[in-house]
Amino acid sequence: MPERASWQVIAGLTGLLVLSSLVWMFQGIGGGNRSFILTLRATKLAGLITVGASIAIATVLFQTVAANRVLTPSIMGFDALYLLLQTLLVASVGITGFAMLDPTLKFLAEIAVMVLLAGLLFGTLLGRGARDIPRTILTGVILGVLFRSISGFVSRILDPNAYAVVQSVSFASFGSINASLLLPGGLIAAGMIAAAFALSSRLDVLALGRTAAVSLGLRHRRMVLLTLALVAVLVSVSTALVGPVGFFGLLVAGLAHGAAASDRHAALLPIAGLIGALILVAGQTIFERAMSQPATLSVVVEFAGGLFFLYLLMKGRIR
Repeated sequence: MPERASWQVIAGLTGLLVLSSLVWMFQGIGGGNRSFILTLRATKLAGLITVGASIAIATVLFQTVAANRVLTPSIMGFDALYLLLQTLLVASVGITGFAMLDPTLKFLAEIAVMVLLAGLLFGTLLGRGARDIPRTILTGVILGVLFRSISGFVSRILDPNAYAVVQSVSFASFGSINASLLLPGGLIAAGMIAAAFALSSRLDVLALGRTAAVSLGLRHRRMVLLTLALVAVLVSVSTALVGPVGFFGLLVAGLAHGAAASDRHAALLPIAGLIGALILVAGQTIFERAMSQPATLSVVVEFAGGLFFLYLLMKGRIR
C-alpha cells in the first residue's frame, strides 16, 4: 500500500484532475444544444484521461524493465512500429479498403501484432538482465530508424492520396480523439492499468534487478515479457486514439518520481497516471479554450519532454 505521504499526493492530484475536468466540461457553456456539447466534451475528456494515464503508466513500466529512467517506449521504437503497421496496411489494401476496415477489429489486430513483435524484439534483450544501457538505447534507436525507414520507403511508392492518409496518423493530435475506438480502447487500457496495479508488488521486486529478483523467487523473464506486453497494449491504445507521442511519457514519469514519497509502484503508478491525465486535460483546456490553439499542446509537451530528456542525459554524464 502507498505511504501516507503518497496518499496525500494522490488525493491532491485527484482533486486537481476533477477540478480541471469540471472546467473543461462547463466552461463557456451558453445557449444552444447543451446536451450535444456536453456529450462531445465528455467524449474528448475521456479520451484525454485514457491517453494521459496510458502513456504515463506505460513509461513507468518500461523504465522498470529497463532499469533506467531515460528510456521510453517511443525511444525504443514502439511508435515507429505502429506507424509501420499503418503504412503497410494502407499500401496493401488501399485507401478505400483502409477506410472500410472495421475500426475495432483493426485496433485489436494492431494490438496483437505489437504485443507479439514487442516480445520478440525487446523481450530477449531485456529479459537477459543485461545492464549495458547504451547498447539497449542504441538497439532501440536502430530498430526505430529501421521501422521509420521502411515506412518512409513504402510511403514514397504510394500515390499522393494514400500518402496523405499515412501522414494523418503520423502526428499526435490531442484535440481530435478517435471516438469510435474510445470505448474498446478505454476498456482495454483500464484492464491493463488494473493488471499493472495488481502486479505492483512484483514490479517492486523486478526493479531490484535480475539477480535479486530471481533470488527472491520471481520468474524474471516471464515478468519482463508480461510487463512488455502491458506496455505494448497501452502504447497501442494511446497511439490509436491520438497518434504517436514521443517524450510526453518521459516528462510525466520524471514528475511522478519527484512527487512520489517512495519508489513503490503502488504509489508510482497512480501518481504517474494522474499527472499524465492532469497535464493533458488542463493543458488542452488552456490552449483550446483560452488561447484558441487546440493543436499546440502536443508541440509544447514534446518540447518540454525533449528538454527533460537532455537534462537527464547531462545529469548522467555529470555523475
